Amino acid sequence: MTEKYNPWTVVNLVFSHLAEKGLHPILGESGDPSAAAAELLRCLGIEPGDPSWGEGQDALRVKDDLARLRAAFESDESRS
Repeated sequence: MTEKYNPWTVVNLVFSHLAEKGLHPILGESGDPSAAAAELLRCLGIEPGDPSWGEGQDALRVKDDLARLRAAFESDESRS
């Protein structure tokens, strides 16, 4: 059985970690980060799942997570 994982979950994890360390990555500035996340998963022996997250409960969770990250960055930038 091949394990699958959504690349956007990896993107969210990395961005959350960077934000906690006070760094400010910008989503989309250098293109779609899900391709790099998918390649990282392959290197770890995990097959990337479907990166399209336009439907389902996972999609809502991912959208909510990304909205919280954006709000955290905007809030932090306004304090600078």
